[in-house]
Formats: sequence, C-alpha cells, structure tokens
Amino acid sequence: MRESKEWRTEGQMESNPLKIAQSEIGNTESPAGSNRTPYGDWYGLDGQPWCMMFVQWCFSQAGHPLPYKTASCSQLLQWYQKYQPERVSKEPRANDIVIYNFGHTGIVESATAETITAIEGNTSPSNKGSQDNGGGVYRRVRKKVLADAYIRPFDNYEEETMTGEEIFNALNSYLKTQPVPAWAKEEWEEAVKLGITDGKEPMALIPRYQAAIMSKRTREDAK
Repeated sequence: MRESKEWRTEGQMESNPLKIAQSEIGNTESPAGSNRTPYGDWYGLDGQPWCMMFVQWCFSQAGHPLPYKTASCSQLLQWYQKYQPERVSKEPRANDIVIYNFGHTGIVESATAETITAIEGNTSPSNKGSQDNGGGVYRRVRKKVLADAYIRPFDNYEEETMTGEEIFNALNSYLKTQPVPAWAKEEWEEAVKLGITDGKEPMALIPRYQAAIMSKRTREDAK
C-alpha cells in the first residue's frame, strides 16, 4: 500500500469528501487480500470488507461525519430512507454516496445520461476481478442502472478552485474510459494503419499544437 493520507493534521484538513477520496486513489490492502487498510483500522473493523468504511472515513476526514455510522451499504440507505428521506435521490451529484444494487458503494465524482463515475474503496481497477471486494481505491465508471439510490448527506461543501492542469487531467482521465464513437471507428482504424497515430488511448485529449504537427507531418509524408 502506498503511503496513506489517513493521519492528517487539523491544518491539513480538506473539507470536500470527494477531494479526499480522489487523493486516496491507488491505495490497496496490505497484505493483498487481507481487507486490512487504514480505513478499516480507523473504523475499528480492520480485516472486514471496507467499501462503506472508506466512504465513512472520507466524510469524517472532511469534517462532515455521517450521522449514522455503519459498515453496511444497505443499512446506511435504510437509515436515510427512514430518518432523512429528503436526502435520498434518484439523480447523482458530486459528493453523493452511491449505493449499488450489488452491495457496494462509492462517492460520486461525475455523471452522464447513462453512467456515473465514482471513487470507490475495496474494488478492482477494471471489470476484471471483484467489483465489491477488489482490494483497492479506484475511479470507476458504471452504468446508472446499477445504482439503487444516491445519498446526499450535506448540501454544501467548501469547494476548491481547480487549476487548469487539474481540469485537464480530470477530463482526460474520464475521456480515456470512453469508447471511440461508432461513426469515427473506421477512419480511426485507417489512421492507425497509415501510421498517423500509434493507436494508443484514442480518446485522450491533445493540445492543438500536437494536432497541427500531426497534420503537417501527414501532409509532408504524402508529397
């Protein structure tokens, strides 16, 4: 497991749960397959499945501890449905807690008409491996139909202004998970065969100067 951010000082406190979750991406159980993490240690159930413990930890670290402490996804949803039903939504928003229908959870980062992107604990980095006991913190894109509900524990968080680099990196990370549009696939494959591009990461962003240089080199090769 890489160095954990678990032992924060008050001066280092980040007030946005999503930002905290993002900073933990790449953390894994130590040893592998043990369910042992700083999140479980903090909660007091180290060695047990920890996706909800990770969510609880993120909100606590942000200074917004959840009003109901549980390591169970279904129990958290049931508590909110009973005591704070106005905070249960069918539409996601950043910092919401997503409750999946396969016993898993995460913190919503963004959404499209059909998918949600969330930072999740105790999952796998891809569709290979366990999705609800995968051993790490990863950014995952899943279909909305997999979500039972979204919990919005608080209305406002102190937002940090993203730098241009952060915006570029966040957008690039999202686009890399998307497929090449059907209408562009044929020409994309032809461009790869012609050596115009190496075929890697077809949805990654490129600055205009790179696109211009690629066009210039293609024109020169055609002469």
